[in-house]
Amino acid sequence: MVRQTHRLVGAALAGLLLSALVGCAGNEQSPESLAAPVTVSDEPTDAPSDEVSAEPSPSVSAVESMGAAPSRSATPTPKPSKKPTRTAPKPRPVAKPPTETEVPPAPPKPAPTSCKPTYKGTKASRSEVKAALTDAANRTYWPVSAPDIKIPLTLLKATAWQESGWQSNIYACDGGVGLLQVMPDTASWMNQRFEKSYKIDAYRDNAYLGATYLAWATKYIGDMYFESDFRLDPALCTSELNSCLLNAVIAAYNFGHGAVAQEGKPLAIPNPSYVRNVRALMNECVCLEY
Repeated sequence: MVRQTHRLVGAALAGLLLSALVGCAGNEQSPESLAAPVTVSDEPTDAPSDEVSAEPSPSVSAVESMGAAPSRSATPTPKPSKKPTRTAPKPRPVAKPPTETEVPPAPPKPAPTSCKPTYKGTKASRSEVKAALTDAANRTYWPVSAPDIKIPLTLLKATAWQESGWQSNIYACDGGVGLLQVMPDTASWMNQRFEKSYKIDAYRDNAYLGATYLAWATKYIGDMYFESDFRLDPALCTSELNSCLLNAVIAAYNFGHGAVAQEGKPLAIPNPSYVRNVRALMNECVCLEY
């Protein structure tokens, strides 16, 4: 979470946009056998930059290592006859001053690509992960100033699959922990900001921490660019990735808020492959059936 990384899970799912759906739906795999996240080759920055480095291309071997996922339905989903009517404001051409003046720490530098993740403790079952993500999606994170902010369950499920393949006990080389690959410094900041005491290595708390950051980014970016319209609705997005709050929040989860939203500048999506992966997973991930 909140770092410039690209995991094998994410790389595997980029193939989703080019060919068949991939995933670990067939059999329960041990953590060591499931494709694990790795870092990208993008050069990170300690502070937001005007320049955006290019994203790496998905790995074909990573796609193959995940295995083909079973078809969800024999009947093709009918296409809507009309495109959804946009009822949300378009993003401002330049950002307003943020209402949140204290922000999470900058993303860490990526770990060497040769480094392999480790595993600690017992891996939570799929049913346990599903329950934790469902609980996190049902919470109200801004009860006073923005009680209408809700994190869609499909977004949480898809992000957890993109980040870790729903592996609760995985530790990435750059410091990311658990289901939503929460960074320790980010977890400490979120606990302080929201007056919580979530433990990064407990899978339920890890789900809450990931959802908390998504909620914070929704408020932060929504105030700056979308006139405090906090809906994370795919129907509000157009073909332009910077057209909706949902895409911006997904981008911020991966690259950090500063790479997406800067006062006086247009909304940026520095990691289009990651955003497209998560958006596709929100509709097609085999994890939606767990």
